[in-house]
Amino acid sequence: MVTLAEAWQEGSDRLHQAGVESPRLDSEVLLRHVLGKGRAEFFRDLGEPLAAGVLERFRTLVARRVQGTPVAYLTGHKEFFGLDFKVTPAVLIPRPETEILVERALQVAADLVAAKGELRILDLGTGSGAIAVTLAVGLPTVRLVATDCSPAALEVAGRNARRQGVHARIDLRQGDLWAALAAQDAVRRPVFDLIVSNPPYIPADELAALSREVRQEPRLALDGGPDGLAFYRCLVAGLPAYLAPGGWVLLEVGAGQSSAVNRLLTEAGLTVLPPVKDLAGIERVVQAHEPGGLRQPTR
Repeated sequence: MVTLAEAWQEGSDRLHQAGVESPRLDSEVLLRHVLGKGRAEFFRDLGEPLAAGVLERFRTLVARRVQGTPVAYLTGHKEFFGLDFKVTPAVLIPRPETEILVERALQVAADLVAAKGELRILDLGTGSGAIAVTLAVGLPTVRLVATDCSPAALEVAGRNARRQGVHARIDLRQGDLWAALAAQDAVRRPVFDLIVSNPPYIPADELAALSREVRQEPRLALDGGPDGLAFYRCLVAGLPAYLAPGGWVLLEVGAGQSSAVNRLLTEAGLTVLPPVKDLAGIERVVQAHEPGGLRQPTR
């Protein structure tokens, strides 16, 4: 019989031959998924034989990975900010860059809570709910609204909120950007102290050049229009109506987009602060607040 170690190597070799970027890691993750083992168990049992059915399921997953299906869609899971999130092809796979947005949002939110005593947060285009759920976990007294135009994405976000025990504090709403709020709040419009978003920001003519893995993710979550800024323009246009006095806005941006997005925020009358950079030095999160509001935290 084929041992765990031999199956791992077989999968690694197939993925390497197919040009997969991290063949050994992907093979390990897929095999652990089929076995239901953690890393410690996996390495402890490398010499153990695999049942025929387990090996067949593993080889099927490897074949799908060779064809370009992302690992997260094959396993149905992705870790984000130390939490395990359910993902499906209906949602964008959470990425490390977005953890920078969440980290900054947690800092700003903590200062806002200290200053105001209560806080309302809005996550526009929530997808899997990674941002909203992580913020709810980190801010146990805060209530959030999370929107998405996709019913399938909101179903995933709801599952993730329930898995983390924060569903009672996240109001999920379906609709295109601000329409998700207007539809249910025609009488009394809500305002938010912190608005966050990881919007679609890839220019439409660059979508075809994306890796085959990324091209399998929802186009709606990727396509930022002709110049990648379409979502930002619509978002900024609604800020005067939905941003509370002294409120903050934190937006993830693509490489080279921070200046253009900051210009939109400035034209909307907000005070713009220096963008937050990722580990590669790319300006990844733009930040602005309503004039007269909380100043930039010193942390």
